[in-house]
Amino acid sequence: MLRIIEIKGIQCYAFHGCMPEEKKTGGKYLVDVSIHYNYELAADADELSRTVDYCKIYDIVLKEMAIPTKLIETVAKKIALHCKTVYPLSEKILVKVTKLSPPINGLVENVSVIYEI
Repeated sequence: MLRIIEIKGIQCYAFHGCMPEEKKTGGKYLVDVSIHYNYELAADADELSRTVDYCKIYDIVLKEMAIPTKLIETVAKKIALHCKTVYPLSEKILVKVTKLSPPINGLVENVSVIYEI
């Protein structure tokens, strides 16, 4: 059976990028996290302690996004690994980091990376 917990559209302001102005002025990001987790026992018992607490996931995302990196690939991986450390019984974790208004010489709404473990 498919059981997924999703936290979508976590809004962050962070300082990721290779260009000096990105490190100085920062930019807006969205982060989505999907965790495949067997929460059947939690659903039966109606107990938060038996499932993934999305408030903890939110905190993990904010903590990792606050550490500047050159690549959003790096921060996506760090978020996924941190989530796996907190929830080792997760069957699969997907993290999508979207950089809004990237510094590209052209009209681009956003760029995203997806990291899966």
